[in-house]
Amino acid sequence: MTKALLLIDIQNGFCPGGNLPVAEGDQVVAVANALMESGHYDLVVASQDWHPANHGSFASQHPGRKMFELGELSGKPQMMWPDHCIQGTDDAEFHPDLDLARIDHIQKKGLNPEVDSYSAFRDNDQAALTGLSDWLKDKGVTQLDVMGLATDYCVKFSVIDALEMLPGVEVRLVADGSRGIDPQTVQAALSDMQAHGARLITSASVLGNA
Repeated sequence: MTKALLLIDIQNGFCPGGNLPVAEGDQVVAVANALMESGHYDLVVASQDWHPANHGSFASQHPGRKMFELGELSGKPQMMWPDHCIQGTDDAEFHPDLDLARIDHIQKKGLNPEVDSYSAFRDNDQAALTGLSDWLKDKGVTQLDVMGLATDYCVKFSVIDALEMLPGVEVRLVADGSRGIDPQTVQAALSDMQAHGARLITSASVLGNA
């Protein structure tokens, strides 16, 4: 059995003080470090939002649009986000306390300004793949634990895509290692992930078996 841990977007931009902060987002760092240090996982992967400055999901690229309202991108509905995780900025860097030395592979995403990319596996149009599914298949991964930011967006879409694109792989969400943007959409996201076949676990259950 090959076990992998997928850390979703544990970046400055999604932590307190960042451009798109998730409440208590920085609290997932200690969970990630504890899991990485436990020796439970054969592989650790981290996704990294890596937007060009003109990304079409930014409200700043749509005159008259406000942040956090529904707009349009490439003819499809799109949440208008604040400028965040722009390539080469401190906002896009991983949280400084995250133990990068234990990460085996970094998967950048969100590079195409014409489409948003919540999932670590493919863009929101499901047209362009990041290559992460093939990387995990090549490594023979049979169990994938997912955690990070934010539960109701990038974590949810990554979990659901993993279930679809990695048939036969057990996909689990580390619930206490994730934080979301809105309590209502977080609850809906948890239900959605479970409905697709994900198991909800805690870091304590992993550390107890490490």
